Amino acid sequence: MFILKLGSSGPDIVSLQQSLKQHGFDPGSIGGKFDAATETAVIAFQKSESLLPDGIVGADTSVALGLPAAPLDPDITGLVTVEMVSRMFPGTYVRSIAANLPSILTALRDSGLGDKPMVLTALSTIRAEAAPFEPLSEAPSRFNTSPHGSAFDLYDFRKDLGNRGAPDGAAFRGRGYVQLTGRANYGFYGPRLTPTVDLLAHPDQAAKAETAARLLALFLRDKEHALRAALLEDDLRAARRLVNGGSHGLNDFTGAFRAGERIMP
Repeated sequence: MFILKLGSSGPDIVSLQQSLKQHGFDPGSIGGKFDAATETAVIAFQKSESLLPDGIVGADTSVALGLPAAPLDPDITGLVTVEMVSRMFPGTYVRSIAANLPSILTALRDSGLGDKPMVLTALSTIRAEAAPFEPLSEAPSRFNTSPHGSAFDLYDFRKDLGNRGAPDGAAFRGRGYVQLTGRANYGFYGPRLTPTVDLLAHPDQAAKAETAARLLALFLRDKEHALRAALLEDDLRAARRLVNGGSHGLNDFTGAFRAGERIMP
């Protein structure tokens, strides 16, 4: 079964329409044409199943409807080259891209995020968060350190980060490609890595290349549903907000994403 969407026709659409009706989502006429009524029924079914409501019958929607699975978007991680990525990162040392790109692509592939939209999202996130293309550790600034205070003392008692007082601010400062920050986040993500990493006992590991790559992939996987919805609407501002919580780095994120759209296979 191929991916089915508005404008498709044939016996697969008849099967789709019949299955939608059996599940209580009436597509109207069962005539083998994927029309607006069928799309509306598909979207309603997807919302009911907490699937991406894009009106396109891909692998997840096919399985939920009891139909043969549609093929997934192709994994492109084996086709992404250092030269391609360097064109998305003007001014970044090529040696840094060459050193760190393999672990990033491996983490995305292992997490099922190797298709073009998610690869572009991951790389564009790195452009916005860690433009040197290497995991970074947060530096003291007026946002995390009080005048004449010790480094990161403004983080020490941040309840929203799960910090309990000194030295939590410094120990669990932002690290990696997505700037993992706070005792709560270190404790939440470490056990979910494969293999697991005790980031509470060894927070510096979050800035190691392979761990940082797996953290990036896990973070994007947690937000995959909402990210794909935003990308479907070509809303890069919304996609950036899902990762960062705001619009910081939006220009870099957008610039890298648009460049990658043209460059990537």
